[in-house]
Amino acid sequence: MKIGICNDHAGVEYKFELKKYLEEKGYEVMNFGTDSTDSMDYPDVAHPLAEAVESGEVGLGIAFCGTGNGMAMTLNKHKGIRAGLAWSEEIGRLVKQHNNANILVMPARFIPFSEVIRITEAWLESDFEGGRHQRRIDKIPCR
Repeated sequence: MKIGICNDHAGVEYKFELKKYLEEKGYEVMNFGTDSTDSMDYPDVAHPLAEAVESGEVGLGIAFCGTGNGMAMTLNKHKGIRAGLAWSEEIGRLVKQHNNANILVMPARFIPFSEVIRITEAWLESDFEGGRHQRRIDKIPCR
């Protein structure tokens, strides 16, 4: 599976560490983020990742910014995206099981990298439960 990763200046280190980890697990990883810690605008990397997930260029996405909120807000402007913000393993699991999140967003300034690994694994290993959760997802788009 191909996974896209994007990040702003706050998530550079975690992006590189997670990319290496995922590649060791056999995933192909595409870098949509900045490689610099110089301040930059997160929408400039979030939109290309969202477009890659929507088009099928990548199967799933992972995004980092300081709090995760800016990335999640930007990513979720795209009709085909369900970006879920997770800061614990349990939430990482639930954003896939209940929300079928196709992009996982994490707050680089608020969790240690060891938690990033646990969250990512929980998200990747979880399956969408469908049923009542699908009914709720179907109601997300504006009418």
